[in-house]
Amino acid sequence: MQVIFLAIFVSVVVGVGFAIGLTVRPGDWYQSLDKPFFTPPSWVFGPVWTVVYILIGVAGWRVALTEGFRAKSFGIWAAQMLLNWLWTPVFFGAHLVAPGLAVILALLVVVMMFMAIVVDRVAFWCFAPYAVWLAYASALNGAILILN
Repeated sequence: MQVIFLAIFVSVVVGVGFAIGLTVRPGDWYQSLDKPFFTPPSWVFGPVWTVVYILIGVAGWRVALTEGFRAKSFGIWAAQMLLNWLWTPVFFGAHLVAPGLAVILALLVVVMMFMAIVVDRVAFWCFAPYAVWLAYASALNGAILILN
């Protein structure tokens, strides 16, 4: 039963992330922007987000098992998920770089809040690479704002 529960968590997180990524594409608008020297090649984003989404799903599953759906840490996990899913439509879909930066910075803060209160150490460590990636993505978003 726990394996099914894990599969549901990971499938929802990865599935919604992929659906958003497939329907809201960077396209010509993003290609036309000036980007900083530390912008990775486009092919990096898919594999990185796939791994990050799997880790987010595992963390959510672990919190649901160890602390329950009513736990504060699960509420924060859900909030970060909503902010995560919001960023792509704001930045790439609406072409709103400054509001995109506000969303991703809020997301980074919520992720750090989660890490500060979560009891389960596995969930904590699942969020560590996510926090690092968000810090990098926030710097990239901020640099794009400055350059454009």
